Amino acid sequence: MRNIKLTIEYDGKDFNGWQKQPNKLNIQGEIERAIKQITGEEVDLTASGRTDAGVHALGQVANFKTNSELPIEKFPIALNANLKKSIVIKSAEEVEERFHSRLTCKRKTYRYVINNSKYGTAIYRNLETHIPMKLDIQKMQQAVKYFEGEHDFKAFKASGTSSKSSVRTIYKAEVINAGNEKIYIELTGNGFLYNMVRIIAGTLVDVGLGKIEPEDIKKIINSQKRENAGKTLPPQGLYLVKVEYGE
Repeated sequence: MRNIKLTIEYDGKDFNGWQKQPNKLNIQGEIERAIKQITGEEVDLTASGRTDAGVHALGQVANFKTNSELPIEKFPIALNANLKKSIVIKSAEEVEERFHSRLTCKRKTYRYVINNSKYGTAIYRNLETHIPMKLDIQKMQQAVKYFEGEHDFKAFKASGTSSKSSVRTIYKAEVINAGNEKIYIELTGNGFLYNMVRIIAGTLVDVGLGKIEPEDIKKIINSQKRENAGKTLPPQGLYLVKVEYGE
């Protein structure tokens, strides 16, 4: 039995999220269907974590077990030939038996993309979130640093979160002026709560709009009250950029 690790890019616009659900188009189900096409096997594809409807990935990681003897370099070619154009297998590698894409994950990086131009865009409207009011990037850059370190992120999780603990560690938090009136909010951490990145992004937008000061972030974290944080920004601005394993 081989353990195959896939790195996957997808445009989440057309999908009802990662997780397999009856009668709803989802990414897990589409890739499992493609795997069956080339191996003849029903497999259970496990991802590093679920992404919601409309959320994108540049580097999602998933793994599955197979008895197929197809050469490893042929997996991406064969799978991509059987997938919608909005899902691309970027690489496949054979990994040790105990590798588990979710349980052995050490770090994840998410990016939230904001279009801060006056009128937004027609072409990229499903790949970013448009905020027409001018944002103060410098204040947002000051504010984002308060998220770094280990904190209880209870104020930044949506109701319905199944995680028992809301303590997470953010290793790196940045607000990047990406040019062309684009702003990236990038967070690397050991794990994220349900909607946590989108709520942090919404709170940073409040800083950028002058509704709250950068130093208020510390108070919001300490309050552990969801109503003190900003709104949950829409899913289409969110990307899972990469998943890291090992030390």
